[in-house]
Amino acid sequence: MLPHFRRYVLLPWVVGALGLFILPTTFLADEKAGKVVEPFNGKDLDGWRHKSIGKKPRMSFWRAGKAVVLASDPTKLGILETPSGEASELVNSQSGGVDIYTVEKFGDCTIELEFMVPKGSNSGVYVMGEYEVQIFDSYGKSKIGPSDVGGLYGAAAPKINAAKPPGQWQKLVIEFQAPKFEGGKKTANAKFLKVTLNGEVIHENVEMKGPTPSGVTGKEAPTGPLMFQGDHGPVAYRKIRITAK
Repeated sequence: MLPHFRRYVLLPWVVGALGLFILPTTFLADEKAGKVVEPFNGKDLDGWRHKSIGKKPRMSFWRAGKAVVLASDPTKLGILETPSGEASELVNSQSGGVDIYTVEKFGDCTIELEFMVPKGSNSGVYVMGEYEVQIFDSYGKSKIGPSDVGGLYGAAAPKINAAKPPGQWQKLVIEFQAPKFEGGKKTANAKFLKVTLNGEVIHENVEMKGPTPSGVTGKEAPTGPLMFQGDHGPVAYRKIRITAK
């Protein structure tokens, strides 16, 4: 054992040496955790891909522009040209099209976005491309289920109906924990830590035992893209922001 006084002499050197290795690693982890991505550039579909459905190709109705509910038919959306210098919205103008997802992939993250649906319309936000938060015109319904707006499709109904009327923009915030893997085997399920719709908490700590049907791959993985459903009905998204944890 070293004499007592030598322990005090050597300790600062030990701490300093450890710091040389620990501090850069911590810095890199914090830098990654604080990464903020805005996947829609407000101008075009750069950075997005269309999901193929079956053998027969479908048309894409996704465009960058301003969404407007048609006065002649409140169940449909039109797309207006965006004024110069003003950010566009990501708009799916018709039903029966294709889903769209980001090229970039994410794990643990917080997703913030605004969406708008016309009367009776239906879409979905697929976290990691596999776990769906339902987008639906559920305004005014007294009894709601997993298929209503904010529902975790096939897994959990929202606590309350926080829906706004169709044609209005609504804000969705998703705090998400990705599934964990070791040696290729899943060790922890994906979890919706908190989901907030229009300022109201509608889910807390809901585990997903598996992926929602009709995702990008149908398989679970440590990371995945953000997908918007476009084959069900007209919908528009804007102010999309993803923060890595």
